[in-house]
Amino acid sequence: MPPLFLCIGLDLIGCTTYLLPFFGEAGDLLWAPLSGLIFYFMFGKKFGALGGIFSILEEISPGLDFIPTFTIAWFMRKHEILKVSGTTRAVHKVFGLDRYRESFSKK
Repeated sequence: MPPLFLCIGLDLIGCTTYLLPFFGEAGDLLWAPLSGLIFYFMFGKKFGALGGIFSILEEISPGLDFIPTFTIAWFMRKHEILKVSGTTRAVHKVFGLDRYRESFSKK
């Protein structure tokens, strides 16, 4: 999983076209396919492919640069990794292991 600060940085790069009023959309046309490729290689497989397509569409659509695509994807992937089945979650809660859930999921 990519670092959160990298995802935030890539979203900031996508927003920089707002700083250049006349060249902004041309910058989006250059950044859109690059962001799609980066997204695919960072998140991989089906999630990366679908997210990469969304990232391209978001970047080439006027006025949508404010959407933090990479950061949202990071939180979605983080939630997916930390998701635990209902039974396991109940056992963790009963024994007070909720705070250790992340260390269990790494093993």
